[in-house]
Amino acid sequence: MSAPATAAPPTSAGGSAPREPRRRDRNAYGWPARAFSLPAVVVVAVLLYLPFLWTTWISLTEYDGLGSPEWVGLDNYRAMFDDANFLTSLRNTLIWVAGTITVPVALGLLIAMLSHGLRFGAWLRLPFLLPYAISGVAVGIVWVFVLQNGGGLSQALDTFGLPGADTRWLLDAPMNTVVMIGAAAWQQTGVNALLFVIGLQSIPREPIEAARLDGASGWRMFRHMYWPMLRPLTTVVVGLGLVASLKTFDIVWIMTQGGPGRNSETLAVTMYEETFVNSAYGSGSAVAVFLSAVTFLAAITYLRRQLSTERTV
Repeated sequence: MSAPATAAPPTSAGGSAPREPRRRDRNAYGWPARAFSLPAVVVVAVLLYLPFLWTTWISLTEYDGLGSPEWVGLDNYRAMFDDANFLTSLRNTLIWVAGTITVPVALGLLIAMLSHGLRFGAWLRLPFLLPYAISGVAVGIVWVFVLQNGGGLSQALDTFGLPGADTRWLLDAPMNTVVMIGAAAWQQTGVNALLFVIGLQSIPREPIEAARLDGASGWRMFRHMYWPMLRPLTTVVVGLGLVASLKTFDIVWIMTQGGPGRNSETLAVTMYEETFVNSAYGSGSAVAVFLSAVTFLAAITYLRRQLSTERTV
């Protein structure tokens, strides 16, 4: 008897049998890759996740840094929302979010649009970019010199006989928060302009030239051509500004230390005040957990909404 016939393997259009990927080939470097990534995972866990878990645990206790933490459950969170100082810092943080997103982003976009395509555009943007090289502490010191009572701004206004020489820029709320937002915008505007210039340089020239041939210019060109093409970059710029504004600390602490009377505190300053000034580690940890949750949710919500909008366009 002859051997039973076996089905021939299917052949491709060229006549040769298709090569099936072998599981062994696909997983050949699986464990070595995991081994190489293990140190990074350990570092992230040690420096990020474990401290956050410890902070969450401390937020559920009463702890002054000495002895053992005493479990109190959610009492710190209840007291936090009943505290007038916390509500003030929450209001100031929302003002910071609105101000440090709209002002630096709008000014950065304006500078980028006005200087893009100019022969010496890079030199025109340089004075706006230099403050970004200064630390937040240095920015605060510079603006304290300018805005304090009898400071540079008051003396200049008094010299020229202009109104406002007696304004208490850093003492009256919410004026002190507004002027500190101005200081932060002075630092951030230049780098936003640089990012927008990079986005403008990546835009293809053909559709821009075609729009100009059709008579588009000025606001119409910006609205219908430049702005839609800059939306992905704008999402990144606004997202970075959103996260930075929620955790603002250095400029506020240097310029006012949250005062006077804690009326210019942000959530980050309140967290520091409760933890390291009042030695209320439980209350400070509750503010830290709340701020971390708000920052995470705000960033994820914003990015998901923007990315879903871009997919539907």
